[in-house]
Amino acid sequence: MDLKGKKIGVAFTGSFCTYEKAFLALEKLMEEGAKVQPIFSEAAKSIDSRFGNGEEFVKRAEQITGEKSMGTIAQAEPIGPQSLLDLLIILPCTGNTIAKLANGITDTPVLMAAKAHLRNEKPLLLSISTNDALGMNMKNIGLLLNAKHVFFVPFGQDNAQKKPNSMVAHTGLLVPAAEAALEGKQYQPIIQ
Repeated sequence: MDLKGKKIGVAFTGSFCTYEKAFLALEKLMEEGAKVQPIFSEAAKSIDSRFGNGEEFVKRAEQITGEKSMGTIAQAEPIGPQSLLDLLIILPCTGNTIAKLANGITDTPVLMAAKAHLRNEKPLLLSISTNDALGMNMKNIGLLLNAKHVFFVPFGQDNAQKKPNSMVAHTGLLVPAAEAALEGKQYQPIIQ
């Protein structure tokens, strides 16, 4: 299945160190012909870090996609009742977001988008980036690996010597993982 004409939400959470790869993946989705709706958590759109400015991240996503971003819970809620998306990708998906998603907490625009989207039994694709994937968050990742309609971009350790619990998605595999998710399949191998 190709992505041409597919309505894809791309929801940004923290993990600003992965944003350059995330924006490259966003550009790739556009090249594939997808119609992309950017969504930002409050943190993602407002925190300035050594990796960039929150407002600039929003502007960049809007320039790439040509769409105004969603940045409030109220803006994200209609994703469910109006069935706005074929696929929702959380890119990057932080440990905090993983934990809240696995435990049914909906207190950010990104989590509302996920809840609203999943009510339609459509695929949610997670592109994880967390320093505690092999620690406190492993149980939450395990729960989500077994959740209906939840899929993962393949991931692996990003720096096993200095950050032994850290794992990050291989965003270069985002497009084939998205295509598989749209067919209800998990792209394999999941851990690389």
